[in-house]
Formats: sequence, structure tokens, C-alpha cells
Amino acid sequence: MKIVKPKKDAAYFLLFVFSFLLLWEWLRPLKELTDTGHISIFLSFVFVSLMMTYFNMPAIPGALIKIIIILYSVHTMFFDGSFFSFKWVSGLFTEVISNANFIVNANWTEISNEFRTLLFFILLWLLTYLISYWLINRKQIFVFFFMTLVYITVLDTFTPYNADAAIVRTVFAGFFMLGLLSYYRMGLKELAKKNLYSAKKWMIPLAAMVVLSVGIGYAAPKAGPIWPDPVPFITSYNQDSGEGSGVQKVGYGTDDSALGGPFIGDDTVVFSTEADGRHYWRIETKDVYTGKGWITEKSDTSMPVEFRPEQPVPMQPFEPGGVKTEERTSTVTPKIGYPHLVYPLGVKQVDAGAGYSSLQFMLDLETEKITSLPDGQSGSFGPYSLTFDYPVYSVDKLKEAGKEDMAGEQNAAFLEKYTQVPEGLPERVVNLAEEITKDKQTWLEKAQAIEAYFHSNNFVYDQTNVAVPADDQDYVDQFLFETQRGYCDNFSTSMVVMMRSVGIPTRWVKGYTEGDYLDTTDDGRRHYEVTNNNAHSWVEGYFPGVGWVPFEPTQGFSNNVQFENNTNNTPSTTVDNQEDVTAPEASKKPDIPKEQVQADKPAASVSNSLKNAGAFLTDHFGKILQTVLVLAVFLAIMYRLRGNWLPAFYILLYKGKKQNKYLEKAYIVLLKQLRTYGLKREDGQTLRDYASYVDSFFATSDMRRLTAKYEEYLYRGEREEDMWQDVKKHWENMIRKSGA
Repeated sequence: MKIVKPKKDAAYFLLFVFSFLLLWEWLRPLKELTDTGHISIFLSFVFVSLMMTYFNMPAIPGALIKIIIILYSVHTMFFDGSFFSFKWVSGLFTEVISNANFIVNANWTEISNEFRTLLFFILLWLLTYLISYWLINRKQIFVFFFMTLVYITVLDTFTPYNADAAIVRTVFAGFFMLGLLSYYRMGLKELAKKNLYSAKKWMIPLAAMVVLSVGIGYAAPKAGPIWPDPVPFITSYNQDSGEGSGVQKVGYGTDDSALGGPFIGDDTVVFSTEADGRHYWRIETKDVYTGKGWITEKSDTSMPVEFRPEQPVPMQPFEPGGVKTEERTSTVTPKIGYPHLVYPLGVKQVDAGAGYSSLQFMLDLETEKITSLPDGQSGSFGPYSLTFDYPVYSVDKLKEAGKEDMAGEQNAAFLEKYTQVPEGLPERVVNLAEEITKDKQTWLEKAQAIEAYFHSNNFVYDQTNVAVPADDQDYVDQFLFETQRGYCDNFSTSMVVMMRSVGIPTRWVKGYTEGDYLDTTDDGRRHYEVTNNNAHSWVEGYFPGVGWVPFEPTQGFSNNVQFENNTNNTPSTTVDNQEDVTAPEASKKPDIPKEQVQADKPAASVSNSLKNAGAFLTDHFGKILQTVLVLAVFLAIMYRLRGNWLPAFYILLYKGKKQNKYLEKAYIVLLKQLRTYGLKREDGQTLRDYASYVDSFFATSDMRRLTAKYEEYLYRGEREEDMWQDVKKHWENMIRKSGA
């Protein structure tokens, strides 16, 4: 096919100018996001390459000039001396050979800057060639325009690069180029007379339309995002636990300074246990809420405490005589090499077993995190056994505890630490906590009222459609008053802040739930398997004279804490209005089967599911409607542009067909496609005359050859075995042209 090159008028020159601007958008972020220098040299190379195409420079001289520019640029950047001495050429040749070996051996980090620069110039060369091909041969630039938009929006989303202005520039240049190329295609199709649609008459309204539409889009008010930030979801694939365990998905991690956003599940087994009953597994606590998440405030006087396996664990979660306890044991078999221990509340001693004669443990008094030190070095070990006091809390003692029991300078410092909230905490959070607890007299009643608040009021447990607070937004405030949708971190952090707001000392606890029940051992102990999906956070409140008491605000969870009413001496468990509430005798009953226990995956009845589905539809009707409208517009655009993508679909459909019967079907498809293109067959016009008209338009002979074979098949039948195979290439040529 003969390439018809546009006339070198102002419109044609503008095409290359805007092409240069689009390529510039690819280079702008490099200076900010990488250590790439000499951006002006790369831009100059792009400009010269495009101008060579504009002035129709022959291929071989053009290639030689580009090679000279590349070599001169590399010499300027990395080599000393005169360019014409050529002494540096041997050094560059050596670099190329050695770096080629690095590439073959996949040693990507060893590639030198000289070779990277050389590859980057080659990439720019290819890009300018592709743009020239799209402009002159195809007269289409949408693919590159779309790729540029995707590139800068991805950088804007996942890097510090601010692409607001870049998006405006790209849309302006891209729309203008699309309009100009449409002008040239219309001229070539003879659907419009050139003397009626001169470039000047086309460009003026096009420029006005592009400027007006881009200006309105930039200045118009924008709605906030309707979907959660994708960054936490994607980066959750690459979370490092900070404990030497490598890349994790969801599970235990040390950085809780920026909570929020969705996460994905991970069934990787962290450890297995044999226990006397169900209980949560603690790792650490955190005490400072920042408005975005949790950090630990280290004290200069608080030094880690070391102890050995035969020594008691130096922690006292319960006040002496404040809690009735039952001694229990649990065995932990780690599956991942974490250096920290998991343990239940009330742990007294860790038995490392044989083979760890030099083992030591280190307890961080601020976080209560226990780290193992085998052979004096931080590392993992196991299996290990834990002896702990399982608490049964006295309701009467808890009701008696209050602020008046916290007199004294030391207790005042303790109270200040565990009732801390940020100065910028929105007032309505405090007001809500006071409203919920206004009729309650004791700390226990206030804590239980706040806990119960999260099991009502349309709070929804969700792991995916979870918001991330804006820069000027408080994490708890957003959850309580805007989304009411989230997972354990949302619920537990909100309860801690609300309890602190009414003066109850509280801390945030991280660890795992009991895990998935597997079976019961011969000695009656229960076997559990704990995965990353079981990672969880909850609340512990401090009651003077009693100690730390766990609370569970998250929808669908029960931490099996036992309370004892002294009046009838009957133990009971925390009630959280969920179906999996443990009965008073729960500690003696068989555990719930694995199918019914999913830590951090709440059990829900059919009615609750329907209720949540109805609430979701009600809350998100506007978003669903917008999505449907966007989808409808997308389908309409795809239908409108069907002439551009249908040829590729038809080629894929008929390319592998061998039977002659497909000749007729493919020919009819081609006729429809040519009509869509604008080459309409007149009434009474024979196929041969129409084929001659089409061939004259495209300067080919493919349509006549195809039509002759089609008529032979139609009127004489299958006289040849490979009729379709013989003309398939002519059909493919024509179907491609019909989509140009």
C-alpha cells in the first residue's frame, strides 16, 4: 500500500510538537523519582529524532546521525578527554560486553550507568520511531496517548510525583492530536472535500473545543473518591513484618503508625498449638494514639528485662488477690521463624525444652513483647510450652474499681499514659463516648456500654471496602461518623480512644485469635492451627485492684473472658450479641469446628448477611448507579468505535479456520466492515465493480482477487480444496485496512 503523507502545513507540524510534549511527560518524573541526570540531553535527542521524521530524512543517514548523537552524549556524561580521540571507545566496548554478560546471567543490579544510558537512548529511539509510524502510516495516536495517561496516573498514585499539571497537559495535547489525525483520515477517505475542510477551518474550532473542555474539567468542582485507596491493598503484598520473616501479605507487623485501607487474606500457617482451652495470643501492646495509628513511646528509664526459662516471666497483669485464676498450659510449635513469642494473658513461665541450655528471653516493659535470645543472639526457637494463669474476673471487684483508687504520683503518671489522646482529636468523638456512658456509674459499665455500641448502630465488618483517612482526618473519627465499616483495627482503636475519653486507662493489644480448631488429642487437649488470617487486635482496660481486663468490640468475635458474679458464684462470659457467644461452661465443652471458627473472619447468619447486603445497597446506591452509568458509557464508546477493534477480532476468529465454508462468512463480514468504514456499495453495483472501487481507494488488488475467488465458490461450489487458504491473506489485508 502506498503511504500518503500529509502535507507539511501548520497542522502537520503541530502533530510533531504535541508528540514531543507527550514524550516529555515520560521524562519529567525521572528527575524527581530517580537519580537520572542530563534530562535535557535526552529531550534534545527526542526532538532531533522527531524533526528528522518531519523533514523526511532517509533512514540510513538518519540512523548514523542518531548513533553519533548517542555516542557523543555517552562520552559527555561518563568519559574524559576529546570525543574525536576515540580512546574512550574501547572502554565503552568493554562496558557493553561485560554488561551483556550481566544481562544473560540476570545480574540486573550489576549493570553500569553507562550501559543503562545506552539502553535508555535505544528505548527513546524506538519510541520516536513508533510515534512517527502512528502519525504517518496509521494516522492514529490513541494507544500512545492512553499509555501516557496510565503512566503518569500510576506514578501519581504510588509515588511522591504530583501529576495534576501533567494530566492536564497530556489531555490537552492528546485531544488535539486525535482531532488533527481525524482530519487527515477524513481527507484520505474522501468523506469530506479538502477544499471545504481546510486545516485552518478545522483547527480553530478544534482548539476552542479542547481548550474549553480541558478548562471546564480543571476548574469544575470534583467529588471525592468513591473507592478506597488501592495503595494499601497492593502494598499489603509486600509488607515486611520487621521481624526477619521476609515478605508477608496480611499478618503480624510492627508498623501501626498509619492504619486503614483494605487487605488481602493469607492462609500461611504461623504456628500450631495444643491448649487446655480457647484464648487469644498476645505479642505486644501500644500506648500512643496519633490520630492515624499507634506508636510506642519509649522511656529513657525503661530498659528491657532479661530472664531465663526457669525464671518467672517478669510481668504482672493482675493485682495480687484481685483475680481468681486457674493454672493452664499451652504448647506452641512455630511454623515461621519469628524471634518473638506468642503467649496468653497471665503468662508465668516459658519452658523451652531440651537443647536450649543458653537460651534467654528479653521483655520490653513498654510493649510487653518477649523476644527469644538463643545463644545470646535474637532468633527463633521452638516448640515451647507456656504456663499461665487463666483469669476469672469478679464483677463486684470490677464495679468497685475507679479513678479514686488511682491516687498518688505514680498512679497519676500511669493514668496520664493510658488515657492519652491526641490534641487534635475531634470533639465529637469525646461527645459520643460521654453520651454512650452518661447513665453508667462504674468503669465496668462504661466499658461494656462502649463495647456493646459497636455491636449495633449499623457497624459492618469488612476487610476490602475500608477507607483510609485523609491527611486532615482522624482515623477513629472517620470510622465512627463516616464509614462505620472496617475490621479489627478500626473497632479496637475506636474503643480504646473512647474509653480513654471517659477517663478509663486502656491500651491497644496485638496478636492472634485462638486459630482454627483441628481436633482433640488423646489427653483431651485441643489442637489449633493459627494462620496470618488470624492476626487480630483488641482492647485491654485497667481496673485498680484487679488488673488488665480484655474487651472485644469487633463484630463477630468473642475473646472468651470469664466474669464471676459473687452473688451466685456463677461464671459468665463477655456478651457481644453475636451467635458465637461462649456459654458459661464453654471452657469444658468441645471447641467449635474449624468450619465455624475463622479468626478475623466473623461468623454471620443468613439474616445478618441479608441485612448487611440491604444496608450495603442502601448506603452505596449512588456509587452503584455511577458504576452502571460508567459501564454503559464505556459499552457505548466501544460500540461507536467498533470499526477500530472489530477487524482484529475477526482476524482472530477466522485466521485458524481452514474449511472453504468460511470464505463466504469472512467475505460478508468484510463487506459489513467496509460499509462501516465509509465505502458503501451502491444499489445495483456488482461485486466486481465494488471490488475495483475499493482497490482503487486503497491502491491494492486484494479485493478483486478475493471477490473472484468468492464468486467462484458461490457459483461453482468447492472445486478446489484450498480456496479459503489461497485468499486468506488478501482477506486479512483488506480487513486490516477497513479498521485503519
